[in-house]
Amino acid sequence: MNTRINQQLLEHSSKHFWLVFTVFLFTAVSPLKAQGGISKRIVSIVPAVTEMLFAIGVGDQVVGVSSFASYPDEVNSRPRVGALLDPNIERIFSLSPDLVVMHESQTDAIEQMRRGGIEVFLYRHGNIADITDTIRQLGRRTGQTPKAITIVKQIEVTLQSIQTRVSNYQKPRILLVLGREPDTIRNVYASGGIGFLNDMIIAAGGINVFAHIESEAARPNAEGILAASPDVIIEIRAKGLLPDKTTPGKPSVWDALPAIPAVQKDRVYFLTGSDLIVPGPRVANATERLARTLHPLAFKSR
Repeated sequence: MNTRINQQLLEHSSKHFWLVFTVFLFTAVSPLKAQGGISKRIVSIVPAVTEMLFAIGVGDQVVGVSSFASYPDEVNSRPRVGALLDPNIERIFSLSPDLVVMHESQTDAIEQMRRGGIEVFLYRHGNIADITDTIRQLGRRTGQTPKAITIVKQIEVTLQSIQTRVSNYQKPRILLVLGREPDTIRNVYASGGIGFLNDMIIAAGGINVFAHIESEAARPNAEGILAASPDVIIEIRAKGLLPDKTTPGKPSVWDALPAIPAVQKDRVYFLTGSDLIVPGPRVANATERLARTLHPLAFKSR
């Protein structure tokens, strides 16, 4: 499945959107596991880690990237080596890497790398704190500790600034929608109570209506959404238009639930950008985008 087709699926089908989103979500990581010296030739299967590597200044050492990598623009000049579900093992070996970044669920591919004498960084789901931990560890692994520490401090300072700005405002109840069927509110995927998206909602001065769901994603039906009674609904996509036939400014399909406060108060929004779904070094900027949507008055002076 090529990148163009995957992008179309991302934009027009909630079922396939979740498959693609999971690829990005798997890049939100808990502490890495690796030994060895400084890596000089790195293949990264996960887009968020690719962003981290470029952010700390070792993009020239990245010799292969995921089919889904799109940021920064420099990744477009790197060979594509497949993704979470379909890593191209032969292509990876042909690039002669001394380090390959993979998710811990890719057990077969990991074993093949190790049999070939290639070191592997292992990843699993995590939250914002895990993102910054990962950046630090990548810094150590690539000899760029000072730069990594600088990036982490920038993230932490920005997040603290956001929280300070919104601290005096009432926290609205947020439904953060990751995907759904076109032209309807069936098969909704929303942020659950685990992971970086839930952390972003909290830092942006909101309350996740599905924070009690112990998963990265909740799958509420219309009744569940009515019961959750969100004050604000925010739909996010990597890029492109709403998955609906009419796409003027907001997801109008939510008008089918007029009892929801978000619909009554016209607080239904649609945001695009890979920063919103890729848990990497842009996470603080993405959080500020959420905060500006939730609390525009807090940022009025900017």
